Amino acid sequence: MKNIYSNISKVNNNNISIAINKLKKNEIIGVPTETVYGLAGNAYSDKSIKKIYNLKRRPRINPLIIHYARVSDLLEDAYLNANFYKIFKKLCPGPITFILKKRIGSKVSNSATAKLNTIAVRFPKDKTIKKILKGIDFPLAIPSANISKSISPVSARDVVDEFGKKLNFIIDGGSCNIGIESTVVDLTGVKKILRPGAISAEEIENILKSKISIAKNFKKIISPGSLKKHYSPGIHMRLNQKKSRENEAFITFGKKYERAKNSFNLSTKSDLNEAARNLYKIFRIIKNKKYKLINVVKIPKKGIGVAINDRLKHAATKK
Repeated sequence: MKNIYSNISKVNNNNISIAINKLKKNEIIGVPTETVYGLAGNAYSDKSIKKIYNLKRRPRINPLIIHYARVSDLLEDAYLNANFYKIFKKLCPGPITFILKKRIGSKVSNSATAKLNTIAVRFPKDKTIKKILKGIDFPLAIPSANISKSISPVSARDVVDEFGKKLNFIIDGGSCNIGIESTVVDLTGVKKILRPGAISAEEIENILKSKISIAKNFKKIISPGSLKKHYSPGIHMRLNQKKSRENEAFITFGKKYERAKNSFNLSTKSDLNEAARNLYKIFRIIKNKKYKLINVVKIPKKGIGVAINDRLKHAATKK
């Protein structure tokens, strides 16, 4: 039987060198991060950025997150401020993305920033992507490795599930530690969170010693995760449900639902971090089982639960 995973490569020095060489040639590769798997390409290359948008079928108004190894690498591309440095010192590298003013003369492709005067930047913690970043002299645009609006991938096989042979090189870094996308914080004016993630508003408030709001509506898209429909398994979904019919998938949480029929439990231990790691895995299992409807129990809105509820809300949006 033909190996359908022949485009997946294990993490070793040779394959990291191959990844670096492909990126230098403006090719697109699949890479692990601590949040979700991404499509990586040269952020300075219009050619690479065009390939990413085409592969993902992503709207051109939706900017990409640009990933860096070091702050010194960012100085030529963004205007940094005191709030950035305070958060960076405490939380980076890690699952947080900063919206900053894009520096005049930046070499980051205008297509990658959706022709905005802002730029979304992150310093990933995953060891593999850090090695790759340190082996090149340009930052990487790395959106999630999925077709636009569909389920984000948390394993190398998920990436194959999304793109098949359209992507010929994927580094297998195992399952993602966090399992949902980074927190996005806008530092260009009034401080606000544009996308909840593993890092909570409370953590950022404690660092900055001031309140920070979570944006609800978006007049202008300056951050990934702002479109109404996202992270979707393509199945009608009902939130905050207490029960489910036998022919419907039932996403549950906690011991109370441990033996529910057609149940897919995010965490029998009521652990929200485990629930976040399992969310997209369960979405993909349910999709592959071809259920027509998903019911989801109420998930606590605390800690990373705020981000889980955000993803569920986007996934349940019809358009």
